[in-house]
This record gives sequence, structure tokens and C-alpha cells, in this order.
Amino acid sequence: LKPPFKMLHSIEDIVHLCNLIKSYDEETRVVLEDTGHYHLPVVSLLVEKGIFVCTVNALRMKKYCSQSIRKAKTDKIDSVRIASFGLTYWYELTPVMPPKDVYRELKLLARQYYQTVSILVKAKVNLSNLLDQVMPGIQNLMSDSPSNHKLTDFVDRYWHYGHILAMGEKRFLTDYCKWAKKKGYRVYERLAKEILAVAQNGIPVLPNSLSTKLVVQEAVRVIHQVELSRDTILAQMQQLAKSLPEYSVVRNMPCIGDVLAPRIIAEIGDVKRFRNKHSLIAYAGIDPPPYQSGSFNSTERHITKRGNSYLRKTGFEIMQCLIQHKPVGDPVYDFIQKKRSEGKCGKEAMIAGLNKFLRIYYGRVTELYTYTSDKLVFCSRVDIS
Repeated sequence: LKPPFKMLHSIEDIVHLCNLIKSYDEETRVVLEDTGHYHLPVVSLLVEKGIFVCTVNALRMKKYCSQSIRKAKTDKIDSVRIASFGLTYWYELTPVMPPKDVYRELKLLARQYYQTVSILVKAKVNLSNLLDQVMPGIQNLMSDSPSNHKLTDFVDRYWHYGHILAMGEKRFLTDYCKWAKKKGYRVYERLAKEILAVAQNGIPVLPNSLSTKLVVQEAVRVIHQVELSRDTILAQMQQLAKSLPEYSVVRNMPCIGDVLAPRIIAEIGDVKRFRNKHSLIAYAGIDPPPYQSGSFNSTERHITKRGNSYLRKTGFEIMQCLIQHKPVGDPVYDFIQKKRSEGKCGKEAMIAGLNKFLRIYYGRVTELYTYTSDKLVFCSRVDIS
């Protein structure tokens, strides 16, 4: 209908495109390659104007475009190939369904949560490396502490073995007991003596200088600040998740607490967008693809891993909690044990358990809803486990 042309991601250009599409006398559809977040402004405005929009997975589009013998690549060639894909699979195109605001916010918060956790892990590794140079052995003494912040609080107060030794034994023991009482930790004079003994025998690499003190205390401050950001994001996720009807169902599942419940809901999103439980399993990327040729039919296949990696990660953590707590009568835990008894290794059994968990999740959540006269009605839950 029209040769390729260039347009900007601005309201003026996109509205001009919408008017052009509506000016044609035949059915017109828009097909885009899913390019992360770059295409979202275009999609949102086109959908708002009532135009059929379909986004295609980038890997699928790449394989379709690589069928050509010549490896030429320009924006014009790509646009023609994408249009050709739309014509080839015209009757398979599915319109974009923007998620509800709650699910969209949950997913946004979940992504920031994982980024924050990643930063926190790096910050803790950095502090661990610094402690090996200024206070070797201190992490082993503090590893038995029930408080997660005792080590960082201690290092913030006593940043170097040289600083501890300069205080002297009597002054350090008195100061340590006062510090522990002020922070709300149990006062162990025996632990203080052990720390002093390790300090006397330790060999710090970095000097007891202002630069070392600054680096260590800043590393501690970063950890505390990132932990605060993580907890703030998680609290907002919990508040949003509690507004959804499936939260109570997910929360009542064994070994899913206030941390895992909003995370699993954020990654799965609206269950009604999946046609069946197999679609949800494929979305997680734990479906083994069939491989058959002639009389050969492979039965040992690896999972695709072409899906939501964050969903797999969260599901794997749920399986770890099930194995750790061993809930009696839970169908998922019993299924994991069954697979282990059949000779499956630990990870294979856990992936099989995650497969069953997603099936149960899909069944329990979808039965919350029923459609009557095109209207969503909330129904009571029935245990189908």
C-alpha cells in the first residue's frame, strides 16, 4: 500500500500514521518486533486509537528474516520482512492486550526488586573482600549471629584490627559491651575476647588509615541503603498484591510467605491471559519440546528455557523452601519425592515439581473467576489439590 518511510516516536508522527492506516478501505494490521521497551510508546498510542497491533517475539522474527540467502540488513528491508511475516501469519496474529495497572505496577516493582538484590549481592561481596584485607577471620566469628546486621554494624564501629588493638583490652571490652547493649544485641564478653584474640593474631593487608576507614564505612553504608530500598520496594509489592483476589489463594499455599507471594504473582501476572496450564508452563520455559522422526521418539529432553527467567528463579526458590520444610500432604512436595525415588537428580525433580506447582496455581487461581454475560464475577475457592 505504501513503500517504507521514516517516522519519529512522537505524538504528531504516530497520529499521522494512525490517520494513514484508517484511510485505507481494507483491513489493516500493525505488526511490530518486540524490542524490549522501545516499541511501547508506539503500541500504547496505536491501541488507544483502536488499531489492531500485534507484537512478535524477537527470536521468532529473527529466524523468519534469516530465511533469505542474502544477508542484507537495513531499516527498509527489515520493515518489508516484518510486513511479509504479518501477511504470512495473518490469521495467527493476536492483538496486544495491555495488562491491568496492578499487574503492570507489580512487574515494574519486581524488576526493580531484582536489580536491587543484584546490587546488594555485589555490595556484600565487596565488603567481604575488604574484610579479608582489614579484619581477616572476623566473618567466621560473626557468622553464628542471629542478626543479619550485627557484622555490618560491628565493622562500621571497629573498621580495622589496628583500631581495636590501639584501644587496648580493657577499653575495647568495655566499649564493645556498651555498643552491643545500645544496638540491642546480646552482650557476650566471651565473644569480645575472641575478637581481641583474633585481632592480635590477624595480619591485615591494608593500613589503619583514614582512607581505609572511609572505604569500609562507605561499603557498610551502601549495604544498609540498598537493603532499605529493597524492603521499601517489597512492601509496596505486598500492598499491591493484597488488592488482588488471588493473593489469599497463593499465600495459603505451603512455603509461600509475604516475600514469595507478590513475586510469583508479579511474574505470572493475569492468569486469564493464558489459554491453558500448558501455556503458563511454556511461558516459564520449563516445557520439554518433543522430538520425533520416523520410528524414533525421544523421551529424554531438556527444558527450553525460552521463557520468563525471573519466573523460573522464583519458582525454584519455592521448590527449595518445600524441600527444606517438608510440608506433610502437599502434592508438590510429594511429587518431588516421587521423582527422586524414580532416580531423578535434585534439579530435575525440582523442575518437575515446579511444573506441577504451576498447574495447581493455574487451576486454583482460574477457578476464582467465571465469566457470565461478559462480566467478571468473583467466586469462592474450592480446593482441587
